[in-house]
Amino acid sequence: MDDHLKLLYFWTFFSRVLVFLLVYSTAYYFPQFDTSHKTLQHLISKWSEPLLRWDNFHFLHIAQEGYVYEHEWAFLSGASLVMRYTGYIAEMLSGKSADFLLTGAFVVMACDTTRMLYRLALYHLKSKKLAYLVALLSIMSSSPVTLRLTPYQEPFFTYLSYRGMLYCTKQRWLYASICFAVAATFRSNGILLSGYILWGLIIVPLLGKKMIPSKNILLSILYTSLIFSPFIYHQYTGYLTFCVLPTLAPNHSTNVHTVPEWCNTTIPSIYTHAQKAYWDVGFLRYWTPQQIPNFFLAAPPLGCLFAFCYHILSHSSLLVSQMMGKPRRAEDAESSSPFLTPTLLPHAIHALIFSFLILFNSHVQIILRLGPSLPVLYIAAAWLVVGDDDGSRNWKWGKIWVGWSLTWGVLACTFWAAGLPPA
Repeated sequence: MDDHLKLLYFWTFFSRVLVFLLVYSTAYYFPQFDTSHKTLQHLISKWSEPLLRWDNFHFLHIAQEGYVYEHEWAFLSGASLVMRYTGYIAEMLSGKSADFLLTGAFVVMACDTTRMLYRLALYHLKSKKLAYLVALLSIMSSSPVTLRLTPYQEPFFTYLSYRGMLYCTKQRWLYASICFAVAATFRSNGILLSGYILWGLIIVPLLGKKMIPSKNILLSILYTSLIFSPFIYHQYTGYLTFCVLPTLAPNHSTNVHTVPEWCNTTIPSIYTHAQKAYWDVGFLRYWTPQQIPNFFLAAPPLGCLFAFCYHILSHSSLLVSQMMGKPRRAEDAESSSPFLTPTLLPHAIHALIFSFLILFNSHVQIILRLGPSLPVLYIAAAWLVVGDDDGSRNWKWGKIWVGWSLTWGVLACTFWAAGLPPA
């Protein structure tokens, strides 16, 4: 085994232990700011009580009861299904009622994103030292609890995204699409992962000025449809539940069952309605004075992503030329940088679209949880740490990134356990 992988085993285990100790000690010694989770406390053991915070409150209820309330449709079913079925397995093996939250947390431990990221970075950067640095920086996550401890959507989404991207590097498009489709059962952002399939099957041949094989076109339609299917199914079931079934009820004429207004929109979407009505999600809806602190919290990962994406895309013509096999010109000497590689182009495009959606259309602080699902975030962090070839430009920002990651990682664990925002 690669010596770097052995070290990453240790650091990943160490980080999980550290997160566990921070969360559980804070939960024990600090008073709870938000106590709403206590209404479901009877469903879990004392060991998983510190994990029952924020959206886990909804995930656990959906796992136990299914989608009961309209606002719960703002969440896709992936995390709840993991809790439910691992809980059922535990019940069959033990003969006792299971703690769904705790069984889900055990599955999180199997989602080893660190070593997966190492393999991805090794493919792109062609350097074991740089790949190790990228993976090491990912251990200092901006949301350690939701990535390494609790059965949130993010650990599963991140792991499946990385695995699908790794399959893309081997041109195993079917396996990549399956991973992306399963990732899309956890977060709606998963539909953006279809871009990697389109890049490999359509864009790369097009940039090479080759005829796109008809087989590629058919496969791209099939595979992207597969990736979109979990989100479409979620909308379909919501539409049946709220828009179709009430009209079929025997007593619908008495107006006991009313059809929501969103059912009559051009493209009825329970997900969009719930996000807007209950979480105030929408274009620029979060751009208010009281949300300024959240924009400051989101600034480090967003700033890192925007800076690196600009760096990659500003050299896009050079990188496309390399893809097409054109000889390197003397004035292209800076392209020798390991961070300027054509294989990072789709990652930069994906990260840029993803970041703009978070910035303008979502609760901006969720980039702290979702940023780690973009491998380019930690490649960008390594770019800051290593600096330019002459070491003149980025190194100071690298020190700032490392300092922020360590400080915020500790604070995020304590805030989570105390029920304090953001989460």
